This record gives sequence, C-alpha cells and structure tokens, in this order.
Amino acid sequence: MFNKVLIANRGEIALRVIRACQDLVIPTAILYSGFDKKDHLQAKFADFAYFMGALKPLDTYMDIKQIIRVAQHNKVDAIHPGYGFLAENAKFAGLCEKNKIKFMGPSSKVINLLGDKIKAKKTVKKAGVAILEGVNKKLKNAKQALKIAKRIGPAFRCQPSDGPEYNFYAWDGFQLLLKLLFWLIQHQLP
Repeated sequence: MFNKVLIANRGEIALRVIRACQDLVIPTAILYSGFDKKDHLQAKFADFAYFMGALKPLDTYMDIKQIIRVAQHNKVDAIHPGYGFLAENAKFAGLCEKNKIKFMGPSSKVINLLGDKIKAKKTVKKAGVAILEGVNKKLKNAKQALKIAKRIGPAFRCQPSDGPEYNFYAWDGFQLLLKLLFWLIQHQLP
C-alpha cells in the first residue's frame, strides 16, 4: 500500500479521499492555498497540511512542479488528484511517474489516448467494445460533416477530437446550423 497520500485537491473531494484513506489506515496530506487557510475542513482531517504559498486555489492546485517538490520533500509516495484540476492532466501524471510517485488515476499514456477521441474510439473498438456509428477521422469541412450527419440520422453528436462535445438534433435549418456548429468547433468557441 502507500506510506502517505498527497491529495492535490480541496473541499468535499479532498474529504472523500481522506475518509477512504483513513478506512485503509493510510496517512494523508493535503495542500492548501492562502484562500483555503490551514483551518479549512480538509486540513483538520488530514494528517498533514502543506501550504503552497499561492493565494488563489487555481494557482495552488495547478502548480505541477511545486506539487511534485512538496511530495518529494515530504516523502509522499502517492498523489490523488481528485477530479478537475489535474485529474486528466497527462503531463502531471507523467511527472509523477518520472519521479516514482504513484499517480492515483490513469497512466499518462491512457490520459493522452483518451484526450484524442478518434484514437480512443479506435482503441475501444479494437478491444471489442460496442461503439456508436460515427466518424473515425478528422473532418475537414462542414460539407463532410453534413454528408455523415445525413447518413447517421436526425440526432448526432458533433465535437472536436480533443475538446467539448455538442449534441445536435434535426429540425428546420438543419444544414445551416450544422455549418455554424462546424465553424464553432473549428474555431474552438463555446
């Protein structure tokens, strides 16, 4: 098991991880920012609390190099990212791996793979997982998207291979809306 788990998150997420570690009799450590202060709930329940120096939570929980330094200095052998912040950050997971600190989540390789929806889809299909009909390559323009949308049917999901998804349902103006949607995705607008 682990000698000490550093929780690189805050609030309810940190408390849930602390509770799970306590059930397994694993000492826990949390990070805190100037905003959180040391008397926040997660600091009271964790065995150790390390001040990161930053005032804003985002600056504290996204400072990958500082988190690794704190982990090394305090002999942490595992880091739990919670969710959000660094939970899907392949660079952070890779840095943990490089420094022989267990990242309590998917490997950096898996995070990278799942970040590219086309590669991920091909991988799960190869593994025999049933997937919805769709596209297995990046589309170049709205004309290609419209052709595929007509083949798939009235309801489909449109998304960049490395970003958020958009659900789309057919109605009057279908072609115009698809062109607009494709333009939004190409320009990474919400």
